[in-house]
Amino acid sequence: MEVATRHVRILGITAHPDGARTAQQARNLVMDLGDRIGAFRFLIRDRDAKFTHAFDEILASEGLEIMMTPPRTPRANCYAERWIRAARPECTDRMLIYGERHLRSVLGEYPGHYNRHRPRQSRQSRQSRQQRPPDQQTQTAAPLNLPVRRRKILGGVISEYYQAA
Repeated sequence: MEVATRHVRILGITAHPDGARTAQQARNLVMDLGDRIGAFRFLIRDRDAKFTHAFDEILASEGLEIMMTPPRTPRANCYAERWIRAARPECTDRMLIYGERHLRSVLGEYPGHYNRHRPRQSRQSRQSRQQRPPDQQTQTAAPLNLPVRRRKILGGVISEYYQAA
């Protein structure tokens, strides 16, 4: 999660993560971000054994400082914990996940909703989110006379509302 914007990226899903898998996901993240990786200064992670020295080195080579949370302190990484607290009741707790393939599908679609449509509150002193989702940087005023449409997400578990053009 990018803390400034609250933009979420799902890097990978596996039933049995290990050090090699997380290192590969770090490489994938670096490739996906491209030149944008220079805009990041820190990576905050927990002390799980799957985050190996290779994982840290891949990101450190791109100029990121790796910060580890203290042991047994979920509040130290409150942004990631908050995303998990949002994803579970809004998404995964409302449906029966049939397997890894289904979970990939669900978690492939939910971050798009979270990043583009879900309203956000923020207590940032410099700039308030003003109920804007992460991928919407400016507040746009829509005409009031357009009809409102509903788009079903995840088979109707979530509904997005928008004004039809």
